Amino acid sequence: MRRDAEFFGDTELNLIYMARRLRDALRLEDLLTAAGIEYVVETGAYTGGLLIKRDLTGAFFYIPPADLEHAREVLFQNRYKPYEEG
Repeated sequence: MRRDAEFFGDTELNLIYMARRLRDALRLEDLLTAAGIEYVVETGAYTGGLLIKRDLTGAFFYIPPADLEHAREVLFQNRYKPYEEG
C-alpha cells in the first residue's frame, strides 16, 4: 500500500527498485499493493544513456527493512530485478 514518507517516521527505508518507465512504476505499485507491502514512491533524477549522458527522471520505490525479503521475492517472481547496493 502506498504511503507518505511521514507515515514511517524515523524508520530508515530501503530502496527496492527504480522504475525508468511509467508503466513499470504503475505495475510495480499494483504488485506491492496486492502483496500487502507498504511502500513510498518518490521521483528522482538519474543519469542515463550510453554515448550521450543525460539526466532523466524515474520513480524510486522505498520499503521498510521488515518487508525487504518479502518485497524481493515479489519482484523476482514477477521478473523485476531488485536494487542492490554496490
